Amino acid sequence: MISFETMITFFAASILLGIAPGPDNIFVLTQSAIRGRSAGLFVTLGLCTGLIVHTTAVALGVAVIFQTSAVAFSILKYLGAAYLLFLAWQAFHAASAKIEAKNINDVSNAKLYGRGIIMNVTNPKVSIFFLAFLPQFADPSIGPVSLQMMQLGGIFIIATIIVFGSIALAAGSLGEWLNRSERAQKIMNRTAGAIFLGIALKLAMARR
Repeated sequence: MISFETMITFFAASILLGIAPGPDNIFVLTQSAIRGRSAGLFVTLGLCTGLIVHTTAVALGVAVIFQTSAVAFSILKYLGAAYLLFLAWQAFHAASAKIEAKNINDVSNAKLYGRGIIMNVTNPKVSIFFLAFLPQFADPSIGPVSLQMMQLGGIFIIATIIVFGSIALAAGSLGEWLNRSERAQKIMNRTAGAIFLGIALKLAMARR
């Protein structure tokens, strides 16, 4: 069982990463602004359903790596750290962007839900991110790694629902605020970059 302190730390990091501007939360924002709050909520549910697929795949794969190969674990660790450093570099150098309403068509909530699932499941970067992000919060000495991965994935999904759901509910004013304030976007990007950098360093020093 993961410790309460670890769960709180992981949850806080997940919340901050969900807030940082990215394709998923901007898609939720634009759909909510264009089609209403329910549209954004259905997209959010679709994206989170996709996260279940990634969580399961990563949980099973990481558990095998932890248990069978020190070399494979080291390779995964350093690849994950390198990828997180790349994400940090992108976040620190990200330019502010205009959030625009495009492709305004009538789409059912069911289709928006399905679109959210497809967007998430077909994005290999999500699996790569999970491979880099989740293992450092797991501890093989306290129980099965696969179960810890599933628990962490569940916490990440809850954090995503809270953040993206809030974005959907506040889409109109939030979109206007982000479009008006380059400083707000820069602060969120810098925050995400700092988180990625810290996680990368922690992962690079992790031991099997």
